[in-house]
Amino acid sequence: MSESGESSIARRQAGVRLNIGQVLDALRPDFPGVTIPKIRFLEDKGLIKPERTPSGYRKFADADVDRLRYVLRMQRDHYLPLKVIGQHLDAIDRGLEPPPVDPVVPTVPQVALGTDGLPSAASFRRRDQLRLSRNELLKIAEITGELLDQLEQYGLITPLRGTGHYDTDALVIAQTARELADFGFEPRHLRAFKTAADREVGLVEQVVAPHKRGRGLRRPDHGRAARRPAAPGRPRGRRRS
Repeated sequence: MSESGESSIARRQAGVRLNIGQVLDALRPDFPGVTIPKIRFLEDKGLIKPERTPSGYRKFADADVDRLRYVLRMQRDHYLPLKVIGQHLDAIDRGLEPPPVDPVVPTVPQVALGTDGLPSAASFRRRDQLRLSRNELLKIAEITGELLDQLEQYGLITPLRGTGHYDTDALVIAQTARELADFGFEPRHLRAFKTAADREVGLVEQVVAPHKRGRGLRRPDHGRAARRPAAPGRPRGRRRS
């Protein structure tokens, strides 16, 4: 059991209440964007009802923290409005199970995934405009944040400039890296393959580059001189001797 889980059980058994700052510290590892005004806002909406001391300070039980986690998770992962989340909490309070919520993730072009789960030539010939956030990439590719950090560290995945989003190439690489990890391959091992592939691409570009440059040049027209009219006063053909 984790340290936070053990401390939560100890607080529950001892009836310990947390102030709003301690609640914020407990939530931020999973919800970095949560703030004290956000917690107060959710209280104003009636989604949580912490106790109040005679001086007016809020005191949160572990059950209140659990409700906050549920609300924040439904907002972040399922984009549910607060009204619907409130209905879920009401059902929980009455001893009912909340309705199942389907995961909401963007639809990924099938060509990007490949029929066998591995990248194919068609995976890299697409012209889609897929843009994934970091959390969306982690969820769809089913990888951990640590694995993504390593893939970026070794230059296997690079976020798009300006937006920080990830394209289809990043998705294909992330999924492939996840499958290779099951066989003991780590991003540091894959770096050598990328270096070799980059070298091959460089050789191909060296061969193709002269042809690409020459494609735009006009070829000399050898028949132009024959079609050019003769200068005035000069007879055409060979002069007889």
